[in-house]
Amino acid sequence: MSSTAETRAFEAEVAEVLHLVTHSLYSHKEIFLRELISNASDACDKLRFAALSDPALTAEDSALRIEITADKDARTLTIRDNGIGMTREEVVENIGTIARSGTRRFLESLSGDSRKDTQLIGQFGVGFYSAFIVADRVTLVTRKAGAPAGEGVRWESAGTGQYTLETVDAPVRGTAVTLHLKEDESEFLDAWKLRDLIARYSDHVAFPIRMPKQKDGGTPDKGGTDEMETVNHASALWTRPKSELKDEDYQAFYKSITHDFSDALAWTHNRVEGAQSYTLLLFVPEKPPFDALFSGRDERKGLKLYIRRVFIMDASEQLLPAYLRFVRGVVDSDDLPLNVSREILQENRLLQQIRGACVKRVLDLLEKLARDDAEKFRKFTDAFGNVLKEGIAEDPANRERIAKLLRFASTKSEGAAKTVSLDDYIARMPVGQDTIWYVTADSNAAARSSPQIEALKAREVEVLLLSDRIDEWMIGYLGEYSGKKLRNAGKGDLAVDQPDEAGNEKRKDAEKAAEGVVAKLKSLLGERVGDVRVSHRLIDSPSVLVLGEHDMALHMQRLMREAGHDVPASPPVLEINPSHPLVKRIEGESDAKRSEDLGLLLFDEARLAAGDQLDDPSAFVARVNRLLS
Repeated sequence: MSSTAETRAFEAEVAEVLHLVTHSLYSHKEIFLRELISNASDACDKLRFAALSDPALTAEDSALRIEITADKDARTLTIRDNGIGMTREEVVENIGTIARSGTRRFLESLSGDSRKDTQLIGQFGVGFYSAFIVADRVTLVTRKAGAPAGEGVRWESAGTGQYTLETVDAPVRGTAVTLHLKEDESEFLDAWKLRDLIARYSDHVAFPIRMPKQKDGGTPDKGGTDEMETVNHASALWTRPKSELKDEDYQAFYKSITHDFSDALAWTHNRVEGAQSYTLLLFVPEKPPFDALFSGRDERKGLKLYIRRVFIMDASEQLLPAYLRFVRGVVDSDDLPLNVSREILQENRLLQQIRGACVKRVLDLLEKLARDDAEKFRKFTDAFGNVLKEGIAEDPANRERIAKLLRFASTKSEGAAKTVSLDDYIARMPVGQDTIWYVTADSNAAARSSPQIEALKAREVEVLLLSDRIDEWMIGYLGEYSGKKLRNAGKGDLAVDQPDEAGNEKRKDAEKAAEGVVAKLKSLLGERVGDVRVSHRLIDSPSVLVLGEHDMALHMQRLMREAGHDVPASPPVLEINPSHPLVKRIEGESDAKRSEDLGLLLFDEARLAAGDQLDDPSAFVARVNRLLS
């Protein structure tokens, strides 16, 4: 039975993807085979899982497999599986549309030369369309497991913005994708080429990948039979002994599950035996995974849960905390029930043990990387350092371990590179110093030149320079490390050292001598400041704003307000340097208007240096112009 073919237009996002595929030059065009085999493997996985509760689905053919055949005369390449298959509605949903918000956001972000990126296909959930890299027409025939033969579906498209759809007789369940190859893609009709690609990209696939048996001369055996042979290991890579696996095997597996063209930065492969048995194979990518760029903390995948080699679900949320969401890999448990659901996972005590083991193994891996390979760890810090900082707040049990892995710029380091660990800082601390000093700002340059740390730099006290947006939030949860307190140099009273009696007298004399200008500034500035006082922070600058120990930095207050949050106002303290010429000028100025201009200029300069935003920039410019003229 066959119905009349119905012609439909692709959804806008699919049309744009197809245009991207067919009008770009791909340096890795052979990945189409990996993508289609991966889809076939997923279909077999889904059927195996569904058959646990409905064995009749596989009664007609229980040996799940993937078959690849090439027809040189017809110039076609077919990838066939006997997996779950699709209904007509599922074909329209899965192939005619892209119901993935991450894909839509990705497409909306493309512009100009970025549309020519050769690393796109397979990285954002549209691997099926990679077939159009090498084919000018693609035909798909599918039948859902459990459906009658008359409910097969035939889908076909030339990748030009529309497709045809019809109901056909399909004698077997599963899906067959036939690629009608372009004239210059004949290499993909060669059996040895296909076998090489399978060995390189899909050897780990847990289902047999079968091809026509070859004669000794390398050509298909045409001796009157259709004998097929398995051309992959057909076993889950993570179940094989580590002694059998090479780095190339791990890298190929990583690329197959992540659709990444770059190698993994590092990985850990562990088998736990005992009261509970499970296997972990976890990878740290070299660069942020593509899907992570367009999804949030709660919309994440990457860690696949298997139970006795049966794929259950993407379970990143249950198996890893959000601050390790960059990790990719698999977890295979021998003890969880096969009918487990997300709700059961959340309450399962064994899963909590596995989650703890995953966190421990990842942190172990990162510590080893930091200890043994500085260059790789630098790449990790550049890519994921800010994500890892979230763990300081979210994982109190591992806070010290996470803090050990963080890297910062400091007044002892060159440029903006984040190379200084807290252990490095402590190792350089002079005898008697018991505080780790830091300053926050909205850029490295602003932190390095901050007036708040002038006295510390003058005494050659190292200061960590925190300039990432997350730092102000993160550091609030890290009160101390290795027995040393962390203190913000721009908050509270600054006591760099304990002055002797002569030093105390000198300070008192300086404060007494400045009483007049302090009182004058308090009167000029009014409620703009909480207080005015003589500073022990300043060496070269005339003034600086100081916050309370628990107040949010001014640059962060500005960012929070810009994001629409209501940040309660807390007037800062203005500290002044009585020996600076500008402060002396204010002290000696008799003209009321000029005194006001000078006082407000002093205050506005301190605000700008602290990363705050002026309420009235035009008034500031006019004030400066009056004073200059």
